[in-house]
Amino acid sequence: MLWETLSVVRDLPRLHEIASVMIRYGWGDLVRVLGISGMLERAGRVLHWHSTSEIAHLEAAVRIRRALEELGPTFVKLGQLLATRVDMFPPHWIAEFEKLHSQVPAVPYDALHADLVAALGGEPEQVFAEFDRTPLAAASIAQVHRARLRDGTPVVVKIRRPGIEDVIRADLRILDHAARLLDSEMPDLRRYDPVHIVAQFRRSLYRELDLAKEARNIEQFARHFADDPDVTIPRVVARFTTPRVNVQTEIVGVVGVSPEKLRAAGLDPQILAARGADAVLRMVLVHGYFHADPHPGNMLFLPGNRIGMIDFGMVGMLTETRRNQIVDLLHALTRKDEQALLQVLLDWSGDTVQDEERLAYDVAEMLQSYDDLRLKDVKIGGLLNDITALMRDNNLVLPADLTLLFKTLITLEGLGQQLDPDFHMIDHVTPFVERVIQSRFTPGALVARGRKSLREALEVLADLPRDLRHLLRDARRGRVRIDLDLKRLDHFGHQLDRASNRLTMGILTASLVVGSSIIMTVQGGPQLFGLPLFGLLGFLIAFINSLWIIFSIWRSGKH
Repeated sequence: MLWETLSVVRDLPRLHEIASVMIRYGWGDLVRVLGISGMLERAGRVLHWHSTSEIAHLEAAVRIRRALEELGPTFVKLGQLLATRVDMFPPHWIAEFEKLHSQVPAVPYDALHADLVAALGGEPEQVFAEFDRTPLAAASIAQVHRARLRDGTPVVVKIRRPGIEDVIRADLRILDHAARLLDSEMPDLRRYDPVHIVAQFRRSLYRELDLAKEARNIEQFARHFADDPDVTIPRVVARFTTPRVNVQTEIVGVVGVSPEKLRAAGLDPQILAARGADAVLRMVLVHGYFHADPHPGNMLFLPGNRIGMIDFGMVGMLTETRRNQIVDLLHALTRKDEQALLQVLLDWSGDTVQDEERLAYDVAEMLQSYDDLRLKDVKIGGLLNDITALMRDNNLVLPADLTLLFKTLITLEGLGQQLDPDFHMIDHVTPFVERVIQSRFTPGALVARGRKSLREALEVLADLPRDLRHLLRDARRGRVRIDLDLKRLDHFGHQLDRASNRLTMGILTASLVVGSSIIMTVQGGPQLFGLPLFGLLGFLIAFINSLWIIFSIWRSGKH
């Protein structure tokens, strides 16, 4: 509790800035719910509870997007994460979050110089044959400079912005506190698990801060595509790479998705769309490790209709179980199998399904709307959006690891259609899914699955006597325990603790008043102003205690 108090005091200037921006953009009620206003007012910081007339008429989604932009890198990244939560927000909110970008003014080279020298072990002009002090690109986390190795290899040097880590850590402390308050004070939001969202965001942001982690991502993707001549991944220069600096070979290609521009460069947009889709689907369905931000700026088009991928700070990972569920989902969608699709949604939703019959009806109704469409006319992005809308309507939450995947597939389909208007994502998904489904029923796969099931069954049987013995022993000793997870139990405990403290102080104060009154009637002893000294002290302490009790009760009524 002391550490939390000190942390809040340390973050008061940033809290004041956040509260002021949120109020200005019309989110004062949220500031009150989170308790930020009371905390700042007690600290003597004045909040102006009004928004400008220019802002007041804007839609809510626009106001939150503009507030996040003004609050800086951490909140821009949070908005980008929320853009993947298609299960939480309707399409027009997602569209606003997608407008958030990380392009910011570059940091002057002098501010980066010390970190760069420390990471490289010398002056950049001495370490490299050439080093361009003018940045090639700048984002909220890092910026990039061109350079050339001593052997003539062109590279890019990605360096983290100075001081960004301290800013992000302070913002994450505030977001963590806000998430816990939302979880306890707003029951309707609990199903989205805001604490888990912030924890997921923290892990994602720390991975992006660690440029050495990005280098390991690049190396892993390079291994996965070592046998694919149509996909180019940068090569990491390991001796110059640290958590603050990442040096990798430069990929030079055509940027942008204009078919005319690509044809002028001697490239075929149709081939590029197909190869890009196949590469990302291979990542998802085969490797379970995928580039989670395949927008046009991160996909370069090279001679020979090759695909170059850059910026591996944001990646997604899928377990084998999750990959199988994705395959089952896509297989059910392509075959319009409502029972198979329902089973996948039930697996994802767990115990949160309140009305399974309604969910089954909604699944059937959704697939019914696709009955008259030919398979090649089905858009994967539209299907995934319909699934997430169905989950929202049934108060179901999409697992966090799938939100990034859904967003990636939707982005990928949009990229393919920009390159080739006749591009159909379903044509590329179907062969992958069919191959995976067929591979499940090969003799080798069946034998392996049978062995695994038999081994697990034998392990359960072998452990059964021991587990029963432990259960009976604990029962005889009265150590069988049932854990109940009651929401807001901690909050109730704190309230009870405060009430008992006030009651105790009230009893002590009453005792002091009675005792001091008795002392005032006794002659002798030290005196002050002609009255017994100890009696006066007792009344003074009782008066101070009374003020504390009154202030405590008043303050509790303000929350």
